[in-house]
Amino acid sequence: MTVSPCTVDFFVYNKELYNFLFAVQQKSIKSNSTQIASISLKIDSVDPLLVLDKLTHPNQLNFYWENKGKNEAIAAIDTVAKIQIEGNERFTKSEEFIKYCLSNIINFGHTEESFSKPIFFCSFSFFERNSQENYPFSAATVFLPRWQVAVKGERCILVFNTIINADINVKRILHILWRKIEILHSLGFHSYNLDCQKPKFSKKSVAQPDKFKRSVLSALKTIQSKDVSKIVLADILDVKSKTTFNLFNSLNNLRHLHPNCYIFSTSNGKGQNFIGASPERLISIHKQQLITDALAGSAPRGKTPAEDAANADRLLNSEKERHEHLLVIDFITQRLSQLGLLPQVLPPRLRQLSNIQHLWTPISAIVPDQVHPLKIVSQLHPTPAVAGAAPDVACAEIRRYESFERGLYAAPLGWVDADGNCEFIVGIRSALIDGDRARLYAGAGIVAGSDPDKELIEVQLKLQALLKALV
Repeated sequence: MTVSPCTVDFFVYNKELYNFLFAVQQKSIKSNSTQIASISLKIDSVDPLLVLDKLTHPNQLNFYWENKGKNEAIAAIDTVAKIQIEGNERFTKSEEFIKYCLSNIINFGHTEESFSKPIFFCSFSFFERNSQENYPFSAATVFLPRWQVAVKGERCILVFNTIINADINVKRILHILWRKIEILHSLGFHSYNLDCQKPKFSKKSVAQPDKFKRSVLSALKTIQSKDVSKIVLADILDVKSKTTFNLFNSLNNLRHLHPNCYIFSTSNGKGQNFIGASPERLISIHKQQLITDALAGSAPRGKTPAEDAANADRLLNSEKERHEHLLVIDFITQRLSQLGLLPQVLPPRLRQLSNIQHLWTPISAIVPDQVHPLKIVSQLHPTPAVAGAAPDVACAEIRRYESFERGLYAAPLGWVDADGNCEFIVGIRSALIDGDRARLYAGAGIVAGSDPDKELIEVQLKLQALLKALV
């Protein structure tokens, strides 16, 4: 049943919801504890990106997620519960936070549908602590949103999470909910121009290309002399606009320009947003079936079909690129095995994006009941694809070579639901947006045989893909 504020369903659900919320409040009073009511309702179809644009406020946490390949998108707005922490126990404490919240949640509605149960949205920084005090995002943020609008195929589901205690007014909560449904219903009739907006910037270069090439040469010497076979070096591109960046239009551009990528955005509730179009899935778990991607080794797309095929053939047969790719496969399979999983390596293939192509090997496994998704995220981050091999040594070298804070760049971002389903991506091809300023990030894997000029070209290529979307 799809709930609309102008149908009889409104009055039917109103009574049912009142009885549900009243019962939750009585339980809260009896147990002298705070409960969380999670209400799931089917609503008329609306674009979650439009919901994000129209309903979010700068002082609220929010999260946007879109996977066009799966025909799904989610907008999460405001918070009912959150945790923001740093340190080497951030994944463990985040898992404990999620489990604690779930123990206090009572559900109402059609919770058998995808995205109809409470979802926790997560962002973790690359390092367990940010070295720059003014970096705007915490090393770990996990939150349960107040409002969650998700589209999966032809279905659109609203999840409303709200705190219930002895002091709340049930009728007022119902009024807030139905008012929100009215607003969402009205958005379904809005007609917006969703064509790509013209980018504000022409092709730009990293600020200090010679410095990046010197870092590559230095990293090559380190690889020769130390117990490290790969170091992923990143660089940044800072741009300033004459006007404030439009988050909605930039995300809309990203989903049009990069339909094969995960489009994401997360806000810190202070006006800054971290956005991107990532081709790299860290893990996806659905009904205990895990899929992860080994994605490393890259080449540009060709300007003609013949050139494209030639580039792909060189990539598939490059000893250097295949070695870089194999490092990631070995790392992932070893780390999953350490958790008691039995990884299955699927046949390798190419992941071809709009301006770049990668060597790609999917890896699958069955997840035991006792292994929480965040344990797997913790075990896999950072992979050699974004850090190097061995990761611990490579990370120390990254701190030495990179003068900027990686923050959420190349780090896990995603969601976990009440049943242990989840999806996390690696926050690459990304940018930090702050008013009229943007910092874009891109990196390249340095291994024995890497050429500084070619690595710089690769970084520039990745930066341009994002630069084209910012408006």
